[in-house]
Amino acid sequence: MMASGKTRWGAILAVWAAGLGAAAQYGKVSVVFEQLGALYPEAGAALSLSVSMTGVLGIVMGAVAGLFVSAFGYRRALVWALWTGAAMSALQVLHLPYGLFLVTRVAEGLSHLGIVVAGPTLMALLASDRQRGTALTVWSTFFGVAFALLNWLGLPLVASRGLLALFAAHAVLMAALAVLLHWAMRDLPVPPRQPMPQLANLPALHLHIYRSPFKLAPAAGWLFYTTCFVALLTVLPPHVPEGQRAFVMGAFPLISIASSMVIGVALLRVMPAVQLIQLGFALCAAASLWLWAMPGDWLACFALAAAFGLVQSGSFASVPQLNTTAADQAESNGAMSQAGNAGNVIGTPLLLGSLGVAGYGGMMLVVCVLFLAGILVHQLLATRRRAWA
Repeated sequence: MMASGKTRWGAILAVWAAGLGAAAQYGKVSVVFEQLGALYPEAGAALSLSVSMTGVLGIVMGAVAGLFVSAFGYRRALVWALWTGAAMSALQVLHLPYGLFLVTRVAEGLSHLGIVVAGPTLMALLASDRQRGTALTVWSTFFGVAFALLNWLGLPLVASRGLLALFAAHAVLMAALAVLLHWAMRDLPVPPRQPMPQLANLPALHLHIYRSPFKLAPAAGWLFYTTCFVALLTVLPPHVPEGQRAFVMGAFPLISIASSMVIGVALLRVMPAVQLIQLGFALCAAASLWLWAMPGDWLACFALAAAFGLVQSGSFASVPQLNTTAADQAESNGAMSQAGNAGNVIGTPLLLGSLGVAGYGGMMLVVCVLFLAGILVHQLLATRRRAWA
């Protein structure tokens, strides 16, 4: 890892753009889900698999993906993940039968995993010690920015050229980024490759990562964040007044990004990343109680979005703060990817289920409990770290 020297912001932004492409692997289906039903009417209730299948490999392999990436090489892993994503989107343009479409979505999960594990590890290598937290805060915005761009640019494209045009645009973007990053990182010094892990050792390797309070901590908190973030963007809109709904929900991810980039970056200069995460979760819990008391209040929604931004920036910055080597960081990023995929799969059904059983108030109390659990899990792991020191 670079201990000092100049931060290569051009290459960092190119890696961040790869993150946008990875987030769009989810978003290109999520934002056009209703139109996808018209494209595949035979799918019926199985249409939801078009979203969740991309997360399957992330749940199964996420924690050890960092081991494979460090063995394959960080640069090669990122570039080949982009080429794989481009190829799958290009195949989807052909309007494949639904079963084959789902196969391409599973393959996109492998591509997504490669990007989200290699990307932040390479960002840490491209940044100086002083700018590393800022660079990883930039990375933490990739999901929100991608969804905003898909709403602003992707939906008009679909309206004018059809759904398959969105898949084509994504294929072109991923291929262009593969070429760009192959060139931009050609002279980046990277750590030596690690031995390729043996498949028979994967259970033990998972246990090795889970037992480390340094590698596990960012993922442990991230699970509670991802369980709530996308799920709330899905279930909150009907509870926001109709006249405000489009503005509030469109601004929600942007406020989260602004909070991460401005407030999160500033606070990372004066407090450890884990404390920032806990502060963010505490403010999330307070905002969820505000929304419990005042359903759909626009100001409470924006307060929740701003609090989410602190958890975002703190979570990604905590990886290099807790793990000093690139290999350990890759493993920690892999665990975060696994937790993120699990949270995205769990969150919406959990909140919809609590809404059906206990109503809006019960759902918001469940959300509040999840935020408090995020604080608790970081506190427990921090106590364990001190006990081991």
